[in-house]
Amino acid sequence: MDVKINDINTSEKELEATFSYDEIKSEIETEVQKQTKKIQLPGFRKGKVPLAILKKMYGDSLEYEASEKVANDRFWEISKEKELKPIGQPYLKDIKFNPGSDLYFKVQYETYPSLEVKDYKNQEIEIPDFVVKDEEINKEIEYIIKEHSTKEQVDSVGDDRNYILDVEMTRINGKGEIFPGSKPEKLQIDLSYEKVQEEIIQNAKGKKTGESFSFSFKDGKTIKNAEGKEEKVEETFYYRADIKEINRIILPELNEQLIKKVTKDKASTEEQLREEIRKDLQHFYDHRMEEYLTNKTISLIVKNNDFTPPKTLVNNFLNELVKHEEEHAKKEGYKKFNKEEASKRLLHNAENEVKWYLLKSEIIRKENITVPEDELKQIAEKDAEKTGIAIDKLISYYKASKYGDKLLDKKLFDFLKENNKIIKTDPEKLFKTESKETK
Repeated sequence: MDVKINDINTSEKELEATFSYDEIKSEIETEVQKQTKKIQLPGFRKGKVPLAILKKMYGDSLEYEASEKVANDRFWEISKEKELKPIGQPYLKDIKFNPGSDLYFKVQYETYPSLEVKDYKNQEIEIPDFVVKDEEINKEIEYIIKEHSTKEQVDSVGDDRNYILDVEMTRINGKGEIFPGSKPEKLQIDLSYEKVQEEIIQNAKGKKTGESFSFSFKDGKTIKNAEGKEEKVEETFYYRADIKEINRIILPELNEQLIKKVTKDKASTEEQLREEIRKDLQHFYDHRMEEYLTNKTISLIVKNNDFTPPKTLVNNFLNELVKHEEEHAKKEGYKKFNKEEASKRLLHNAENEVKWYLLKSEIIRKENITVPEDELKQIAEKDAEKTGIAIDKLISYYKASKYGDKLLDKKLFDFLKENNKIIKTDPEKLFKTESKETK
């Protein structure tokens, strides 16, 4: 027996093996015998056809077929002996055999890659330093006041922006004439909305019910010119708004009663309200920073340890991603779902997910990161008080469910945070830099 193992990449390997005929003779004969028992010819009972007659009819094909079965069996024997641990379905890439001669075969297979994870500690990781600004708190207060406002129908638009207009909008040309094919469209314009363009606000001032005002806006697009080159062009659109109804927004006073209502008695003064808003916004930002740090850490480690992940694992994960997206599309009412397009789009994500799964497993093993039994017991004791479920049953559930994996992941990221330098950077500056790097 002569066995040779070749590395194709970090996850794919080839096993080449050669066996002398004496080493496989009995196995070939046994397999041929098994085949003959399945053959039935006129004048003979099933499995009782003489081998000489079968040889005359089938030639060496019985031995050839037997050689494939022997090659498959021998591959698994070698795999067990050498602890190759193949995953997925091995592929018989080549086989050479003549009755009475040596058997040569080549099998391509995948295995979990042997990884030496590097550069996952002592790295600089930049994250956005989200800090609540006073203007954000002001906007939240404006929103609260607006949410508790009332409306009052009036005859005309005043000088401030606290008005809602029900209008009929018609597209016109620059001369004020109705644009060909344009039909009036009913809609509502909230002048207090921050994104309403200034021209609408100014032109609507002083207008009464039954009157109209016009406005325009410019829209840019990219087209190909006569020479086939792309160029940006700008088109101006004109509209006339016929006012059907005007409602004034009556804003409430930000008093103790309103503050207690919106905070469920957590605050009673504007100062306390601002502090509550600041805490809520900062909590949201802290969560975003944590998510950003997690994703940035994963990306950095995957980048520092690039390798070819096993296709079997990638395809399994990709199938799950596509299945999830297809189910989501059905819930949203999309009738057509292109699996091929989704597979191409999600392939990179699937590869990175598998890479990270293998890398994190190696880091956890290498750094001996575990969730100690006493830690599980402490969590179970707290949960037992809330649920009434026995502590030992909760511990068994944690170990058997994905909850245990979540605890282990948390320990891993706590370790990574402690062993890397986290640099908080101005968000605008950071996102601008990252945007340039991805181009």
